[in-house]
Amino acid sequence: MTSRFILDPQIATALTPPANWYTDPAMLELEKQKVFSSTWQYAASLDLLKLAGNYAAVDVNGIPIVLTRGQDGTLRAFHNVCRHRAGVVARGCGNRKSLQCQYHGWVYGLDGKLRTAPEFDGVENFNKDDFGLIPIRVDTWGLFVFVNLDNSAPPLLEVLGDIPKETSDLNFDELRKVERRDYIINSNWKIYIDNYLEGYHIPIAHPGLFKEVDYDKYRVDTFRYYSSQYAPIRPIRSEDSAGRIFTEIKGDEQAHYYWLFPNFMLNTYPGNVQINIIVPLSHDKTLTIFEWYFADPGTPAAWNNLQDGIAFSDNVQKEDIQICEDVQRNMQSGVYYQGRYSVKRENGVHHFHSLINEFLEK
Repeated sequence: MTSRFILDPQIATALTPPANWYTDPAMLELEKQKVFSSTWQYAASLDLLKLAGNYAAVDVNGIPIVLTRGQDGTLRAFHNVCRHRAGVVARGCGNRKSLQCQYHGWVYGLDGKLRTAPEFDGVENFNKDDFGLIPIRVDTWGLFVFVNLDNSAPPLLEVLGDIPKETSDLNFDELRKVERRDYIINSNWKIYIDNYLEGYHIPIAHPGLFKEVDYDKYRVDTFRYYSSQYAPIRPIRSEDSAGRIFTEIKGDEQAHYYWLFPNFMLNTYPGNVQINIIVPLSHDKTLTIFEWYFADPGTPAAWNNLQDGIAFSDNVQKEDIQICEDVQRNMQSGVYYQGRYSVKRENGVHHFHSLINEFLEK
């Protein structure tokens, strides 16, 4: 069983979490109960649920959920579990007026109310009003739909803090999802988050990205439930323009990386937006979902630039995968136990660990 670890709140004197935080299956089960079940989790793109009658069946960290847009225009979320004998009431996504269980045919409205229970004549003390789908908290921001299993958790907008204001110039309404790629990584989900939350490794691990960003001005700011990384884009100079991906920099443009506890990232670059959703599959295997959002490229040349940007991001991701898988193997080797934090470069990692610690202690 994972031993209790209390993180030192002072980064200058703190030890990093022990290796068994990343290698013990019991730790992940604890995180599912204490962290993932009480935080806002990305569920779907809002474009799937814009019209009355739209629905989308999704899996959020192993929990089957159905999202609906009712005829009244209200967005709702429910457990995708029939109240009869636990069948599935929706698959995939589409548009319809009701949801029908795929097992015995019980029919529910998009508001979750049970409409029909076939061949239930003679069942005593049965009231359809008592057998509606079980609701889940749901909210939206920008292009994204989030759900939360904890009715006492803070509202989404409170958790997001200043992120909506800081990203208001992204014009989400003009963006569309261009591509999604799924990466399976043989590491604990927290190793991936740790790696994401610091730029300390960029000069060594990401030579291509290091060309693009001004590492000396790279900074990480932490807030209650999120952190942000600011990376100014280097100006284009003739002597180092070869291989650059951001070739049309105008003014002081930056890459911004927002992380929302525990497992959602929003990455903004000049001309595109990415999101990453980090899904633990087991204590040593993680699904990382990348989605790219762009405005309509308009011309073939712009489309080629878009594809170049995706290829660049894909290469950075593959470099990170190698790092994370190496770290996981070494965590499991029995040689490594604990380390220390760079005060200058790893405040975001320390902040993440402090939040994990806080939620585990609740």
